Amino acid sequence: MAQRYGGKYSPDGSSDDAGTTDERPLYHGAKVDPVGARSNVLFVPPIVLAATSLNDGAAGLALGLVGAGILLLGAWLLRDGLRAQAAYDERKIARRPSIPRKLFAAACAGVGIGLAAFKADPGLVAPVLYGLSAAALHVGAFGLDPMKHKGMEGIDTFQQDRVAKVVDEAEAYLNAMEDAVRRAGDRQVEARVQRFHAKAKDLIRTVEEDPRDLTAARKYLGVYLMGARDAAVKFADIYSRTQDRGAKSDFMMLLTDLEESFGQKNRKLLLDNNADLTVEIDVLRDRLQREGVRLKEPE
Repeated sequence: MAQRYGGKYSPDGSSDDAGTTDERPLYHGAKVDPVGARSNVLFVPPIVLAATSLNDGAAGLALGLVGAGILLLGAWLLRDGLRAQAAYDERKIARRPSIPRKLFAAACAGVGIGLAAFKADPGLVAPVLYGLSAAALHVGAFGLDPMKHKGMEGIDTFQQDRVAKVVDEAEAYLNAMEDAVRRAGDRQVEARVQRFHAKAKDLIRTVEEDPRDLTAARKYLGVYLMGARDAAVKFADIYSRTQDRGAKSDFMMLLTDLEESFGQKNRKLLLDNNADLTVEIDVLRDRLQREGVRLKEPE
Protein backbone atom coordinates (compact mmCIF):
# COMPACT_ATOMS: atom_id res chain seq x y z
CA MET A 1 0.00 0.00 0.00
CA ALA A 2 1.33 3.46 -0.89
CA GLN A 3 2.14 5.67 2.05
CA ARG A 4 2.89 9.38 2.19
CA TYR A 5 6.19 10.43 3.66
CA GLY A 6 6.00 11.57 7.24
CA GLY A 7 8.84 12.88 9.36
CA LYS A 8 9.98 15.50 11.82
CA TYR A 9 9.17 18.42 9.48
CA SER A 10 5.96 17.01 8.00
CA PRO A 11 2.68 18.79 8.81
CA ASP A 12 1.75 16.06 11.27
CA GLY A 13 5.32 15.39 12.37
CA SER A 14 6.61 16.07 15.83
CA SER A 15 10.05 16.45 17.30
CA ASP A 16 9.12 16.32 20.96
CA ASP A 17 7.58 12.85 21.18
CA ALA A 18 9.33 10.75 23.77
CA GLY A 19 11.11 7.72 22.54
CA THR A 20 12.00 9.19 19.11
CA THR A 21 15.50 10.43 19.80
CA ASP A 22 17.09 7.46 18.04
CA GLU A 23 18.32 8.76 14.68
CA ARG A 24 18.62 5.41 12.95
CA PRO A 25 16.50 5.13 9.80
CA LEU A 26 12.95 3.96 10.40
CA TYR A 27 13.11 1.68 7.37
CA HIS A 28 15.62 -0.63 9.08
CA GLY A 29 14.59 -4.21 8.35
CA ALA A 30 12.10 -3.26 5.63
CA LYS A 31 11.38 -6.03 3.13
CA VAL A 32 9.98 -6.16 -0.36
CA ASP A 33 7.10 -8.52 -0.98
CA PRO A 34 8.54 -11.36 -3.10
CA VAL A 35 5.24 -11.54 -5.00
CA GLY A 36 5.77 -9.14 -7.91
CA ALA A 37 4.00 -8.14 -11.09
CA ARG A 38 5.32 -11.09 -13.10
CA SER A 39 3.52 -13.51 -10.77
CA ASN A 40 0.39 -11.38 -10.35
CA VAL A 41 -0.03 -11.26 -14.14
CA LEU A 42 -0.76 -15.00 -14.06
CA PHE A 43 -4.19 -14.19 -12.67
CA VAL A 44 -5.10 -12.69 -16.07
CA PRO A 45 -5.10 -15.86 -18.26
CA PRO A 46 -7.81 -17.67 -16.25
CA ILE A 47 -10.06 -14.61 -16.53
CA VAL A 48 -9.49 -14.45 -20.30
CA LEU A 49 -10.08 -18.19 -20.68
CA ALA A 50 -13.34 -18.07 -18.72
CA ALA A 51 -14.59 -15.03 -20.65
CA THR A 52 -13.81 -16.52 -24.07
CA SER A 53 -15.59 -19.76 -23.15
CA LEU A 54 -19.00 -18.16 -22.58
CA ASN A 55 -20.13 -18.65 -26.20
CA ASP A 56 -18.65 -22.12 -26.76
CA GLY A 57 -21.64 -24.17 -25.70
CA ALA A 58 -22.07 -26.26 -22.59
CA ALA A 59 -19.08 -28.56 -23.17
CA GLY A 60 -16.77 -25.70 -24.18
CA LEU A 61 -17.90 -23.58 -21.23
CA ALA A 62 -17.37 -26.42 -18.75
CA LEU A 63 -13.91 -27.19 -20.16
CA GLY A 64 -12.95 -23.52 -20.15
CA LEU A 65 -14.09 -23.01 -16.57
CA VAL A 66 -12.19 -26.08 -15.39
CA GLY A 67 -9.05 -24.85 -17.14
CA ALA A 68 -9.52 -21.36 -15.69
CA GLY A 69 -9.94 -22.80 -12.21
CA ILE A 70 -6.73 -24.84 -12.54
CA LEU A 71 -4.82 -21.80 -13.80
CA LEU A 72 -6.19 -19.72 -10.92
CA LEU A 73 -5.10 -22.39 -8.43
CA GLY A 74 -1.63 -22.37 -9.97
CA ALA A 75 -1.32 -18.59 -9.68
CA TRP A 76 -2.37 -18.75 -6.02
CA LEU A 77 0.09 -21.57 -5.28
CA LEU A 78 2.86 -19.60 -6.95
CA ARG A 79 2.28 -16.60 -4.68
CA ASP A 80 2.58 -18.77 -1.57
CA GLY A 81 5.58 -20.58 -3.04
CA LEU A 82 7.44 -17.34 -3.66
CA ARG A 83 6.79 -16.18 -0.10
CA ALA A 84 7.89 -19.55 1.31
CA GLN A 85 11.13 -19.42 -0.68
CA ALA A 86 11.80 -15.84 0.45
CA ALA A 87 11.41 -16.95 4.08
CA TYR A 88 13.73 -19.92 3.37
CA ASP A 89 16.37 -17.70 1.76
CA GLU A 90 16.19 -15.19 4.62
CA ARG A 91 17.17 -17.76 7.24
CA LYS A 92 20.58 -19.36 7.73
CA ILE A 93 18.88 -22.45 9.15
CA ALA A 94 15.63 -23.52 7.51
CA ARG A 95 13.57 -26.55 6.60
CA ARG A 96 12.54 -27.03 3.02
CA PRO A 97 8.87 -26.17 2.39
CA SER A 98 6.65 -29.11 3.27
CA ILE A 99 4.59 -28.57 0.08
CA PRO A 100 6.43 -27.81 -3.22
CA ARG A 101 4.00 -25.05 -4.17
CA LYS A 102 5.99 -23.72 -7.13
CA LEU A 103 6.26 -27.20 -8.62
CA PHE A 104 2.51 -27.73 -8.24
CA ALA A 105 1.94 -24.26 -9.73
CA ALA A 106 3.96 -25.24 -12.80
CA ALA A 107 1.91 -28.44 -13.13
CA CYS A 108 -1.32 -26.43 -12.85
CA ALA A 109 -0.09 -24.04 -15.53
CA GLY A 110 0.66 -26.97 -17.84
CA VAL A 111 -2.71 -28.66 -17.25
CA GLY A 112 -4.65 -25.40 -17.57
CA ILE A 113 -2.97 -24.40 -20.81
CA GLY A 114 -3.39 -27.94 -22.13
CA LEU A 115 -7.14 -27.80 -21.48
CA ALA A 116 -7.37 -24.39 -23.14
CA ALA A 117 -5.54 -25.78 -26.18
CA PHE A 118 -7.79 -28.86 -26.26
CA LYS A 119 -10.87 -26.62 -26.23
CA ALA A 120 -9.61 -24.76 -29.28
CA ASP A 121 -8.08 -27.75 -31.09
CA PRO A 122 -9.39 -31.15 -29.89
CA GLY A 123 -6.72 -33.76 -30.13
CA LEU A 124 -3.84 -35.13 -28.10
CA VAL A 125 -0.52 -33.98 -29.49
CA ALA A 126 -1.09 -30.20 -29.58
CA PRO A 127 -2.57 -29.87 -26.04
CA VAL A 128 0.22 -32.02 -24.57
CA LEU A 129 2.91 -29.98 -26.32
CA TYR A 130 1.33 -26.69 -25.24
CA GLY A 131 0.96 -27.96 -21.66
CA LEU A 132 4.56 -29.19 -21.41
CA SER A 133 5.83 -25.93 -22.90
CA ALA A 134 3.82 -23.88 -20.41
CA ALA A 135 5.08 -25.95 -17.47
CA ALA A 136 8.69 -25.68 -18.66
CA LEU A 137 8.41 -21.91 -19.17
CA HIS A 138 6.87 -21.58 -15.70
CA VAL A 139 9.80 -23.42 -14.12
CA GLY A 140 12.24 -21.35 -16.15
CA ALA A 141 10.63 -18.10 -15.03
CA PHE A 142 10.08 -18.89 -11.33
CA GLY A 143 12.34 -21.84 -10.58
CA LEU A 144 11.60 -24.77 -8.28
CA ASP A 145 11.04 -24.92 -4.53
CA PRO A 146 13.99 -25.55 -2.20
CA MET A 147 14.34 -29.32 -2.09
CA LYS A 148 16.54 -29.81 0.98
CA HIS A 149 16.99 -28.45 4.48
CA LYS A 150 19.54 -25.67 4.96
CA GLY A 151 22.03 -25.56 7.82
CA MET A 152 20.35 -28.42 9.71
CA GLU A 153 23.45 -30.61 10.09
CA GLY A 154 24.06 -31.55 13.73
CA ILE A 155 20.88 -29.83 14.99
CA ASP A 156 18.43 -31.61 17.26
CA THR A 157 15.23 -31.70 15.20
CA PHE A 158 13.05 -32.03 18.32
CA GLN A 159 14.57 -28.85 19.75
CA GLN A 160 14.23 -27.15 16.36
CA ASP A 161 10.52 -28.02 16.33
CA ARG A 162 10.14 -26.41 19.77
CA VAL A 163 11.87 -23.29 18.46
CA ALA A 164 9.61 -23.20 15.39
CA LYS A 165 6.52 -23.25 17.60
CA VAL A 166 7.79 -20.36 19.75
CA VAL A 167 8.89 -18.40 16.67
CA ASP A 168 5.48 -18.77 15.02
CA GLU A 169 3.85 -17.47 18.19
CA ALA A 170 6.29 -14.54 18.42
CA GLU A 171 5.75 -13.52 14.80
CA ALA A 172 1.98 -13.70 15.32
CA TYR A 173 2.33 -11.24 18.22
CA LEU A 174 4.46 -8.90 16.10
CA ASN A 175 2.02 -8.98 13.19
CA ALA A 176 -0.86 -8.32 15.59
CA MET A 177 1.03 -5.27 16.92
CA GLU A 178 1.38 -3.84 13.41
CA ASP A 179 -2.28 -4.53 12.63
CA ALA A 180 -3.34 -2.78 15.84
CA VAL A 181 -1.33 0.41 15.38
CA ARG A 182 -2.64 0.84 11.84
CA ARG A 183 -6.01 1.57 13.42
CA ALA A 184 -4.44 4.50 15.26
CA GLY A 185 -3.65 6.19 11.93
CA ASP A 186 -0.27 7.61 13.03
CA ARG A 187 2.56 6.96 10.56
CA GLN A 188 5.26 7.79 13.11
CA VAL A 189 4.01 5.12 15.50
CA GLU A 190 3.66 2.62 12.65
CA ALA A 191 7.29 3.22 11.67
CA ARG A 192 8.49 2.74 15.26
CA VAL A 193 6.57 -0.51 15.58
CA GLN A 194 8.12 -1.71 12.31
CA ARG A 195 11.58 -0.89 13.68
CA PHE A 196 10.86 -2.80 16.88
CA HIS A 197 9.62 -5.66 14.71
CA ALA A 198 13.00 -5.71 12.96
CA LYS A 199 14.84 -5.72 16.32
CA ALA A 200 12.69 -8.60 17.59
CA LYS A 201 13.34 -10.50 14.34
CA ASP A 202 17.08 -10.24 15.03
CA LEU A 203 16.53 -12.06 18.33
CA ILE A 204 14.30 -14.60 16.62
CA ARG A 205 16.98 -15.34 14.03
CA THR A 206 19.59 -15.80 16.78
CA VAL A 207 17.39 -18.38 18.52
CA GLU A 208 16.65 -20.16 15.23
CA GLU A 209 20.35 -20.46 14.48
CA ASP A 210 21.13 -21.87 17.95
CA PRO A 211 18.09 -23.58 19.54
CA ARG A 212 19.98 -23.82 22.84
CA ASP A 213 19.17 -20.12 23.32
CA LEU A 214 15.44 -20.85 23.46
CA THR A 215 15.32 -21.16 27.25
CA ALA A 216 17.02 -17.81 27.77
CA ALA A 217 14.90 -16.02 25.17
CA ARG A 218 11.51 -17.68 25.75
CA LYS A 219 10.28 -14.91 28.05
CA TYR A 220 11.16 -12.26 25.45
CA LEU A 221 9.50 -14.11 22.58
CA GLY A 222 6.44 -15.03 24.63
CA VAL A 223 5.51 -12.94 27.66
CA TYR A 224 7.12 -9.66 26.54
CA LEU A 225 5.74 -9.77 23.01
CA MET A 226 2.29 -10.73 24.26
CA GLY A 227 2.38 -7.72 26.59
CA ALA A 228 3.59 -5.49 23.77
CA ARG A 229 0.73 -6.67 21.57
CA ASP A 230 -1.83 -5.96 24.32
CA ALA A 231 -0.31 -2.50 24.86
CA ALA A 232 -0.51 -1.80 21.12
CA VAL A 233 -4.18 -2.79 21.04
CA LYS A 234 -5.02 -0.55 24.00
CA PHE A 235 -3.03 2.35 22.54
CA ALA A 236 -4.81 2.02 19.20
CA ASP A 237 -8.21 2.00 20.92
CA ILE A 238 -7.42 5.14 22.91
CA TYR A 239 -5.54 7.09 20.24
CA SER A 240 -8.04 6.41 17.45
CA ARG A 241 -10.77 7.99 19.59
CA THR A 242 -9.01 10.80 21.46
CA GLN A 243 -5.67 11.52 19.69
CA ASP A 244 -4.17 11.63 23.19
CA ARG A 245 -0.53 12.73 22.80
CA GLY A 246 0.25 11.50 26.30
CA ALA A 247 -0.80 7.99 25.31
CA LYS A 248 1.35 8.23 22.20
CA SER A 249 4.35 9.41 24.22
CA ASP A 250 3.95 6.57 26.73
CA PHE A 251 3.64 3.98 23.97
CA MET A 252 6.70 5.32 22.13
CA MET A 253 8.69 5.13 25.37
CA LEU A 254 7.56 1.54 25.82
CA LEU A 255 8.76 0.71 22.30
CA THR A 256 12.12 2.32 23.01
CA ASP A 257 12.53 0.29 26.23
CA LEU A 258 11.52 -2.91 24.46
CA GLU A 259 13.87 -2.25 21.55
CA GLU A 260 16.82 -1.66 23.88
CA SER A 261 15.95 -4.73 25.96
CA PHE A 262 15.67 -7.01 22.94
CA GLY A 263 18.90 -5.63 21.50
CA GLN A 264 20.79 -6.24 24.76
CA LYS A 265 19.42 -9.77 25.03
CA ASN A 266 20.43 -10.55 21.45
CA ARG A 267 23.96 -9.24 22.01
CA LYS A 268 24.27 -11.31 25.20
CA LEU A 269 23.17 -14.48 23.41
CA LEU A 270 25.66 -13.86 20.61
CA LEU A 271 28.48 -13.34 23.13
CA ASP A 272 27.50 -16.52 24.98
CA ASN A 273 27.52 -18.44 21.70
CA ASN A 274 31.02 -17.13 20.94
CA ALA A 275 32.16 -18.18 24.42
CA ASP A 276 30.74 -21.68 23.89
CA LEU A 277 32.62 -21.94 20.59
CA THR A 278 35.87 -20.88 22.26
CA VAL A 279 35.44 -23.54 24.96
CA GLU A 280 34.77 -26.25 22.36
CA ILE A 281 37.84 -25.22 20.36
CA ASP A 282 40.05 -25.28 23.49
CA VAL A 283 38.75 -28.73 24.46
CA LEU A 284 39.44 -30.04 20.95
CA ARG A 285 42.97 -28.59 20.96
CA ASP A 286 43.70 -30.25 24.33
CA ARG A 287 42.51 -33.62 23.05
CA LEU A 288 44.62 -33.37 19.91
CA GLN A 289 47.69 -32.46 21.93
CA ARG A 290 47.15 -35.45 24.22
CA GLU A 291 47.04 -37.61 21.09
CA GLY A 292 50.43 -36.26 20.10
CA VAL A 293 49.24 -33.90 17.36
CA ARG A 294 51.30 -30.73 17.39
CA LEU A 295 49.21 -27.64 16.63
CA LYS A 296 50.48 -24.33 15.37
CA GLU A 297 49.82 -21.61 17.92
CA PRO A 298 47.44 -18.91 16.67
CA GLU A 299 49.17 -15.66 15.79
